[in-house]
Amino acid sequence: MNTNLLPTLEWIRAFEAAARLGSFTAAAEEAGLTQAAVSQRIAHLERHLGVALFHRRARAIALTVEGEAWLPHVRIALEGLRDGTEAVFGTGRRRLTLSASQSVIELWLLPRLGRLQSATMAEIAIQTMVVGAHDAPQDEVVRIRYGTGDWPHPYRARLYPEEIVPVAAPALAARPEPWTALPRITCAGPRPGWHAWAAEFGIPTTPVPQLRFDTHISALGAAKAGLGVFLASLPLCAHALEVGTLVRLDRASLSHHESYWMLAGPKALSANQRNAMTDIMCEA
Repeated sequence: MNTNLLPTLEWIRAFEAAARLGSFTAAAEEAGLTQAAVSQRIAHLERHLGVALFHRRARAIALTVEGEAWLPHVRIALEGLRDGTEAVFGTGRRRLTLSASQSVIELWLLPRLGRLQSATMAEIAIQTMVVGAHDAPQDEVVRIRYGTGDWPHPYRARLYPEEIVPVAAPALAARPEPWTALPRITCAGPRPGWHAWAAEFGIPTTPVPQLRFDTHISALGAAKAGLGVFLASLPLCAHALEVGTLVRLDRASLSHHESYWMLAGPKALSANQRNAMTDIMCEA
């Protein structure tokens, strides 16, 4: 190993990206380079260090023992460099782009947007995620996606623990029959629905829902209009319950292992912005 000179920063960044993404091609896409350029930088780094950092296979790469041992030190050094640059020179993302479903934008993001803008000191652009578009590339967009949190992004923060409860408009809830006999509303998506609730709490699977929606916010709107009972995400309907446009019909709730997560690649947020977004957007 050449002990007189530190490796070139571009070589180190190529190594970190390839190790994190598991692919020279993905690392090249993230950096806006060709695959050959990333491969060349890592080859230069390996010659400089005098060791192989990756096992190169036909369609995959894997870190060697030396690569595994060095990677944590590289990550700490790069994070320290980014944080130090931000602290001394006040650098940070001047424009942040957030991508989320319309339901999350209106029910979770907008009530927090003023605080978020003040804390991040950035111009914020909001992109509405098309229903079904659950991809989450590691680019300069902060994406809010529903799942278990097992994305490869270096920044992952869960918005809240998911909890499902039955809700309805006050007038509908005041009817004399049991709430389980009232008309039902359902919504497409990954959350547990009426069959899961029936299996957990032993209620009938009927009446069959006559209103079906493809967004949570639309289903909540129908519930507010008195059109039926909806199994809603408790965190997303908390404001409606507080102001009384909806009422909770049962003390029981159904927990779910999935929830909304904020995801971001290494270049999407500065350290201060990451901390601010976590503090404001995530429920303790």
